[in-house]
Amino acid sequence: MVDFEVVELPDADHVAEGDTAPDFTRPLVNDEYWEDASLSDLTEEGPVLLVFFTMDGAFPATYMWNEIRDRAWGSEASDHELTVVGLSISDPYAHKQLVEEREMDYRLFSDPQNDVAEEYGIVNDLDGMAGVSEPRPAVFLLGEDRTVEYAWVAEEWPDFPDYDEVETAIESN
Repeated sequence: MVDFEVVELPDADHVAEGDTAPDFTRPLVNDEYWEDASLSDLTEEGPVLLVFFTMDGAFPATYMWNEIRDRAWGSEASDHELTVVGLSISDPYAHKQLVEEREMDYRLFSDPQNDVAEEYGIVNDLDGMAGVSEPRPAVFLLGEDRTVEYAWVAEEWPDFPDYDEVETAIESN
């Protein structure tokens, strides 16, 4: 039995396939440290899967990152050259803890003000919390020039990408 309410989210005017993804610079966290990094620095090295997720500790974040980890996207075990990074409103300390606890080999951007989600058109205002928002779950596959090759954005909460569809997009690039 589901013990939470599924909520339909309003339409979003989000970054879509063929668009150039907005560049940004934010703290990028791994299990040891963090430093400011830009999205364009990452895409210059090759394709990037940018995964927006709810705040650390929320069950959708756990499910998404477990699935990505289990599929080994962007890992040395993968046949595809791909950098996988996440982004949420959680601070670098929470990200570091999530990376350690989930045994993730992925880095996470910290965007506590949710400005990047605003630029991407995927803000989710949290019910009952005036002025508090987080990004909708979303996945963007970006080419070296930040062109969006694949885009998925949640239409309800909670909502998860079709991981097989994402994998097909990764294999196509």
